[in-house]
Parts: sequence; C-alpha cells; structure tokens
Amino acid sequence: MGIRNAVYGSSVYRLSLMGRTANELNFVPNDPWPIDPKRAEALFHGNYAFVGQELRSPHGAPWLPDRISEDWLAALHGFEWLRDLKGHGGEAAQHLARALVADWVDSCDQWRPVVWRPDVLGQRLAAFLIHAPFLLAGSTEDFAKTFYQSLSRQTRHLSRVVDQDVSGARRITAIRGLIYAMLCLSSAPQNLAAALKLLDRELEFQILPDGGHIERSPKQQCRVLGDVGDVRALLTSAGEPVSQQLIQSLDRMAPMLRGLRHGDGGLGCFNGSSEGNSALIDAALEISQADGQALTNAPHTGYQRVTANKVLAIMDTGPATLVDAQLHAGALSFEMSVNKERLVVNCGPYRGEDNEWREAMRRTAAHSTVTINGVNSSMLSRTGLGFQPPLTKSVREEQSGSVWLDATHDGYAERFGLRHQRRLYVDADGESLRGEDRIESIDGTSLEKRELRPLAARFHLHPSVRASLVKSNQAVLLRLPSGQGWQFHAHGGVIAIHDSVYFGVGNLRRRTEQIVLSSTTDSELRVLKWAFRRIVGPSSR
Repeated sequence: MGIRNAVYGSSVYRLSLMGRTANELNFVPNDPWPIDPKRAEALFHGNYAFVGQELRSPHGAPWLPDRISEDWLAALHGFEWLRDLKGHGGEAAQHLARALVADWVDSCDQWRPVVWRPDVLGQRLAAFLIHAPFLLAGSTEDFAKTFYQSLSRQTRHLSRVVDQDVSGARRITAIRGLIYAMLCLSSAPQNLAAALKLLDRELEFQILPDGGHIERSPKQQCRVLGDVGDVRALLTSAGEPVSQQLIQSLDRMAPMLRGLRHGDGGLGCFNGSSEGNSALIDAALEISQADGQALTNAPHTGYQRVTANKVLAIMDTGPATLVDAQLHAGALSFEMSVNKERLVVNCGPYRGEDNEWREAMRRTAAHSTVTINGVNSSMLSRTGLGFQPPLTKSVREEQSGSVWLDATHDGYAERFGLRHQRRLYVDADGESLRGEDRIESIDGTSLEKRELRPLAARFHLHPSVRASLVKSNQAVLLRLPSGQGWQFHAHGGVIAIHDSVYFGVGNLRRRTEQIVLSSTTDSELRVLKWAFRRIVGPSSR
C-alpha cells in the first residue's frame, strides 16, 4: 500500500487522470434522503460537527486539521452535508456550498490518504453529482469548468481503485459512487456492466443467507441497504436493468435491519454501531422498497430478537468477523428496551481520535455480557482480532408466545478451559426477562487452567434509567423516564452498581451506571441466575 500511495500522490499520476471532461450531466440522480437543518445552520456559523467532534473554522472549511479522527475527516470530505445546505435553501446556502466545493478543489483535488480513500471518494462523487444543479445554477463558467474537471479526475481514479484498500460496506459505498459517475458523466469510463458485476459479486459475498451484512454491525447494515437501494433507484430511473442479485439482497436485508431496531426506532449498539438517526433508518427502509416483518431469528448473522408486550430483547449470538478492524468483543451480549425506552444497553462505539477510549469501548467489559478474569472474550488488536474469533452456537425455542434462547461461546476455552453459556427467557406477557449464565469447565482442562478466577456479569444501563440498591443490596430498583418501574434480582453472585459510560448517541460520552453481578470460577460449574421483572402497582405508570 505504501508504494501505491507514493505513486498516487505523485505529479506524474495526477497527469494520468487528465482526459476528456464533461460539460453537462447525462442524468441527474434523485436524492430521497432527509436533511438536517441544524447542520446547515452550523455550517453557516463555521462549525463543522461530525461523529461527535466539532471544529470551529469561520473563514473556511478545515480540510486537513491536526488531531482529528478518520471518521470525522471522512464525513467532511464525503460531502453528504451538501443536502443540508440545499435543503436550507436560499442564495446564501447556495453561495456557501459553491464556495466550499471550490475551496476543496483548490486544496484537495489531488490524492491524499483518507480524503481519496475509495469509499470517501465514492461518497463525494455521488454527492457532487446529486447536487450539481444546486451548485451550478447561477455559477460562473470558471466554476463549472473546474467542477467538471474535478469530477472527471476523481472518477478516473475511482475506476482504478474501487476494489482496493477497503472492504465490506466501504467497498459497496465506493462501487455506488462509481456507478453514479458512469451513469451521469459522459466523460466517465464506460464500463457500467463491469461495475454492476462487481457490485453483484460483493453482495453475494457480503450479504448472508438471513439478510445480515457480514460485518454484523447494525450501522453497516443500514448503510449498505441505503447504498444498494440508491443504486437500484438510479438504475431504474436511467432505464437500466436491475440484477436479481441486487433485488434479492434488498429483499433479505430490510427485515434484518428492522430486527436490529429498538422500540425508539434506533439501532442496537452492537459491533461498532450506535443508535443512529431513526429518520435515516426509515429512509433506508423506504428506499429499499422491501417488505417483510422484523427478523427474529438470524442464525447466519448471529442475532436473536424477542418481543412480548412491548418488551424487546436483542442478543448477539454470533462470532466476530475479520472484515473490519473495529471489531468488538461482545459475544452473548444483549440489549433490552420497554416500549420506546432503553433499559439495558452496550456502551456503544467511540469514534474519536483517542485510541484508549476507542479500545476500551471494544472490550468485553463494555458490553452487557460476562467477563472472566477481566479479559476479553476475543483478543483485540488495532487491526482486528488477535486470534480466531470464538465459536458460537445458539438454539431458539418458542411455545405459546414465550421464547427461550440458549447460546454458548468458547472464547475463554483456550486460555482458561471455560465455556460461557447464556440462557434468556421472555414470558409471553412481557412481565419479566430471565437469564442464566453458566460458566463450566471443559472436559480435559488442566489444573492450572482451573484455578480460581473472578467473573462478572455486567448489565449496562441506559443513561435515562435511574438505579438504586434495595432489599439489603439483594436487588436493584430501576426507574424508566416514563415512571415505569422494574426490579433486578439475582442468585449466585454479589450485586453492585458501578459507574459506566454510554457512547450510543452522536459519539458523545454520557455518564451512566451498570449492574455488576460478581462471583468466581471456584468450581467446575458456576451458575448466575438473574431476572428483570416489571413492577406492577400504583407507582408504576
């Protein structure tokens, strides 16, 4: 990669991107995505806020700032915020958008890391093409000429690197941008069939039989569904055929995305995903044009969803993947919500530049699951997992509206000779969610591995939940914002309330609490039994 980057950054390579330039669009794509009026206002005031980080730059965009995360940089250079300025309307918004695009061309219209990464480039190309009429209306000839020249150079580079350096959802975003350029620009490399074949190949590889995305991240599930839905809409509008692979992928992915949503419309915080924007999730589902109820049993992706009387539990019963570096060691973690209120959560991802926080949120202890000896169920490294991810298996049984989930993982087998089995039971009336964590010694485990080790079952609480120990510290009273009460009981360990954090919304760190059920592996089998029970009475609303 280092040699390639040196080549891409050279003046000789930049000359190779010269060529025929379009002077108009063959086709203007539709943009069905919702706008964010607050972002438009922030841009007017020189505030550039993405993924929970904000830079103030009143005299122009901070294209290449120091000490900023790659996610922030990708969001700025992806230019999807152009829709917010267009949605704001008025000449002032148009002038600002045009000035920022012109400034970007002056500052960044040659290869740079992240800025010209295939997915960022694909996102930017699509944004420039979608909003070209907004940018060009009333512009000077010089701006139009420079704009089209930049589009042509970026497209030529993307056509060469679309399947390099990025994988998973990022690669699909890159392919989407190339397809947009090929349909909209007369100067684009005319090999649409090859780009569509590449997309089909990626969909066949990345979309699992139950409709889940291979990265197992609800956020990426939504992103890929939206990107592929955009491509289908663009092809249809342009009179181009749509492959069966693309249509079938959308039909399978939409129910899976619905299955990863809580009652508030946001996503579960699993595998690098935050709650997300419910309006964007709605839009992705609408763009997909795919029906289908929320998927409850996703054996290939490894998620289970249980609902009863407005109580919802989502459990991660699958293995980590090796597609993306930001893997989270959250095997057998679960989240629980009641109607539109979240009760039990995972801590969510940190997407800023502080590596310590980023790594901490990937650890098993940042998830509502069991840790043994304070270590992760999967060994994490900066580039992914340090060893083969734990093997998992799960069984689901349903009877008269009640649901049992039974799942295991062997992430502690090699180091400690222990297996973690978690059972969840939700009764049909939704009055309780019961669980059992069994830590058992694997046959043939050496005496050294069988030594006493601390274990903890953690239940991270949403910041809106108020918790207090009751019944001589034998239970926890939980109060939701609506006033509804729940109580946590347990056997087999010591109950305590500890501090925690939550990054589930906008990468903002929020203080919260966690229930910790502590014990030790002092025998061949340790069983922790626990339950969340609804409080029914005058005080509960």
